[in-house]
Amino acid sequence: MFRGCGGYARCMVQLGQHAPPIHAIAHISDTHLLGGGRPLYGAVGTDAHVERAFAQLERSGANPEAIVITGDLTDLGEPDAYERLKALVEPAAERMRSRIIWVMGNHDEREPFASILLGEEPTAAPQDRVYDVGGLRIIALDSSVPGYHHGDLEPAQLEWLRDQLATPAPHGTLLALHHPPIPTPVELMAIIELDHQAELAEVLRGSDVRAILAGHLHYSTSGTFAGIPVSVAAATCYTIDSSAEPGTLAGVDGGQTFNLVHVYDDQVVHSIVPLGDARRVAGFSGAFLDALAAMTPEERREAFSSKASTFQLPPLTD
Repeated sequence: MFRGCGGYARCMVQLGQHAPPIHAIAHISDTHLLGGGRPLYGAVGTDAHVERAFAQLERSGANPEAIVITGDLTDLGEPDAYERLKALVEPAAERMRSRIIWVMGNHDEREPFASILLGEEPTAAPQDRVYDVGGLRIIALDSSVPGYHHGDLEPAQLEWLRDQLATPAPHGTLLALHHPPIPTPVELMAIIELDHQAELAEVLRGSDVRAILAGHLHYSTSGTFAGIPVSVAAATCYTIDSSAEPGTLAGVDGGQTFNLVHVYDDQVVHSIVPLGDARRVAGFSGAFLDALAAMTPEERREAFSSKASTFQLPPLTD
């Protein structure tokens, strides 16, 4: 269950009309590490970006039950790159008591993925897995095609997925795969999109899948597929400038983000978290929120919503 309050009294007060989420998940994508810590394209410090993402995730107090990383974990599938990623991610996940869910991407290789990240025998078979996170089912679906960058799902994978979804999970299912089953306005990315989307949609319709988590596009976007919300997390390594000139593909070392996914009884909410410490120009302290939490709902509304409010923090006492 959701552990995001971190012990602060204000987290235990319901400030709005919605009950707290029942699950909190972190959604990260496209880390693209290289062996030996080499910079990607000789310019992008991918290790440092991953470190920053997890430092911010810890600082947030979200304490996600699971951290889902939707593919392209490495850039070339090098064993050392997987080892480096584990060394960056696992200590932070342990401190937050978060389960790591690795998902294959087109830049990954199945054998080192299975042996290094999952501790299993290396295999060229699709790396599909099912995880139970306190009643929330998360299915990692391997959409990679060996030797290619586009995505696809074998008929056997679709049948396996159908079998898994035949029995609903207590809190529903999140489906995580690398290639998002939605259109992209970045023209060149359409060449390496997911094939057999109609067949996947047929499996998903009427199931308990509540959201689809994906990556691959290197920019944040969302849509729907078979009536299911799709959330694409931008990369931590570099992002695609979707405002670049038509017919071009422009990767930039900026705009990196990850997502927080909050699962409620009746909906799933995806929040985008920018990487980096921008200059803080406004905000409220924890003491301010504690003071609001101590009020009645009516007092809070007048103190924080009314334009005529003169509410100020009480003076500090020893």
